[in-house]
This record gives sequence, C-alpha cells and structure tokens, in this order.
Amino acid sequence: MKYVILLGDGMADYPLPELRGKTPLHAAHTPHMDRMASEGTLGLVDTIPPGFTPGSDVANLSVLGYDPSAYHSGRGPLEAASMGIHLAPDDVAFRCNLVTFDSGDEPVMEDFTSGHISSEEARQIVLDLDAELGSPDITFYPGVGYRHLMVYKGGPSSLTATPPHDITGRPIGDHLPTGEGSDEIRQLMERSRDILKNHPVNRERVAQGKKPATSIWLWGQGRAPAMKPLTDRYGIKGGIISAVDLLKGIGTYAGLEVLPVQGATGYTDTNYRGKAEKALAFLRDGDFVFLHVEAPDEMGHEGNIEGKIRAIEDFDREVVGTVLSGIASLGEFRVMVLSDHPTPIALKTHSSDPVPFAVLSSVDGENKATGACYHEAAAFDIGLMVSPGYLLMDYFMENWRGFVEKKG
Repeated sequence: MKYVILLGDGMADYPLPELRGKTPLHAAHTPHMDRMASEGTLGLVDTIPPGFTPGSDVANLSVLGYDPSAYHSGRGPLEAASMGIHLAPDDVAFRCNLVTFDSGDEPVMEDFTSGHISSEEARQIVLDLDAELGSPDITFYPGVGYRHLMVYKGGPSSLTATPPHDITGRPIGDHLPTGEGSDEIRQLMERSRDILKNHPVNRERVAQGKKPATSIWLWGQGRAPAMKPLTDRYGIKGGIISAVDLLKGIGTYAGLEVLPVQGATGYTDTNYRGKAEKALAFLRDGDFVFLHVEAPDEMGHEGNIEGKIRAIEDFDREVVGTVLSGIASLGEFRVMVLSDHPTPIALKTHSSDPVPFAVLSSVDGENKATGACYHEAAAFDIGLMVSPGYLLMDYFMENWRGFVEKKG
C-alpha cells in the first residue's frame, strides 16, 4: 500500500461576496480534487485544538497524527530541526522574520515578508545581524526567504509573542513580546532596526523599488519536543516534500526523509509538478509521502483572491492531477488531500475552523462515493467530522475501511 497526503496550506476559506458567496476553493476549477471527493470519502477535520493559536505548526502536527497538547512546544524548534541545528535541553529557538515597518511615528506592520525578500539577500542580512547582535548565548541562522531562526541558550520560552502575519496593517506597539524575558527580546528587535536602516542590501532593494527589511520579528519560541517517529509507529519508509523549514522540521522529528525539489520556493512560483514527480519517484521504494504546498496560504495572507484561486488550481492540476495519474502503476494506494487550516482572505491570517479533506482509495470498500465536489460547503453537507484532528492519521494509515463503515 502506498500512502500520500497532499496538503494545500491555508487553502480553506470563507465565502466571499466578490465570488458570489463562494470560497476560493469552491470557485476554483479543481477537477482532480473533485474526483477524489466524488469517488472517495469527503469530510471535515478539526486540526486546531481548543486553546491553541491557529497556525501551520499546530495544524500540521495534527495532520500527521501528533496531539498538539502533547507534542507542540513552539514553531522555532521545529524549524531548527529542518536546518540541522541541534538544540540542547536549555536552548530556546525563536522564529526570526525579516519584516517591513512603515515610516510613521507609530510603526505599523506593513509586510511580514519584507516584500518576499530572496534567500540570498536575506542571508547577507542575517549573517550581519549575527555579527552585531550575536553573543556566546545568542546565534542567528539564515533560512529561506524571510524565514530565519535565532537560538538563545537558556533563553525565555514562556513569554507571549505574536506571529507577524497576524498583525499586517496594524501598529506593532500592542503586539510586542510580553512576559518573563520579553525585555531582552524587545531590545534585540529594536537594535536590529538600527542595523538594517542603512544596510547595503536594503539600499539596493529601495533603489529597485522593493520593500526593505526594516526589522526582525521574534516569535514561535520553544524547546526541542520529543516525538515518536511515524516510521516506527507505522513501520514505514516515508518522505516529506516542502519548501518551508517548519514542515521539513516536523518531518525530521517524525522520521521522514526530507526530499529536496529544485525550484521549490514556498510561493506561487514554486515547482508544483516537480514536487509531484519527486513524490512518485520516492514511492517506487517508499511507502508514504507528505507533500506540502505553501502558495495558497501566502495568497490568503496577502488578501489576493485571484492569486489564491490560481494557486489552488495550480495545486490541483500540477500536484493532485500528476499524483493521481501516476500512483496507480505503483500498486494499491490511499491518497488524501486537505488544507491544514483556513487562511481567509477577509482576515489575512489563520482561523481555527475545520477544513475539508478527501481520501481516494484503490481498495474495494474503502470509498463512500459521495458524488460531491471538493469544497467547504460540500464537506459540511456530508456531515462527516473527525475531531480531534490527530485521529485522522491513524484511520488513514491503519483502518480506513473500518472508518468509512463506522461513519457510514
């Protein structure tokens, strides 16, 4: 049996008046996901437990079968694992965004991506920040695009820090870190602004009409979690495909091989088809692939309706379509498609609402053949809900027929 999870990050949404009451997922042309919903099993899954901030860290832990209340310690340590950074027991890893504030007297979060700064430009900036702000206890590590990491030996892990994508267009003053140890974290953020003000990379970006990186934003802190690998839990050889360090880190803790794909960017220009082809190639000898695409989430954060529809359609055509066309030649299979959480256009950030999933199986008796299309309203009408969401993985991997019959 071959198992594949295809995840469009932030793909779910709310109905929009601009789309005559449809969501982007409903408005998009998605024949391959519609086929999975129609011929397979369609339902809703609740990936964000009560009391947790909706985010890709919590949601994707749930999707992979890990109870966030037991395994979630913060976003930073998951990204550290992806970057090959070993965390000692007292190390605290922070996600470090390069962000753009406006030039007003009261700074506003203008762009949490610094205009989607390139990895090459960002690397120069982060290395210079490490030279200026680093110490024997504090180290900055360059990552991908605007996403980077700070590791603080013996640092604070219990402070409250707001994700920058939650406050786009809002003054930062009420959203700076608070709690024990927050003063030093605020000072690091403030000092970064002086370093970045006249940085050569920023001068060149401004000359080209691009947004500069005006500050760092530290959040998502935590210590290394202890997670039992999926490879041991299910006795499988598995891989993960993503452009995002967070997902690679979750995969690393889960015992999955990180499968690199040339041209995978974490944005709408990513190599969709290359990801699907890499998954199929791995499955010739492997058992399980988790394939993640970030683009719909980025469009949700931007409030870009057309861009989100296009990202969903690209995901359906190049990823879902390619995998469905090729997987039958590898033997029996189960393929699941879903969003990890909604990233509603109207909010420009994540929400905790349940998301639609569809599973298509090659095994007789494992499909409900709903005849429905793949979107939020159709999944709600079916009335099949998995909550808590981390249970879905066990059903998918071990007893999908029993799940379908039980829920029938």
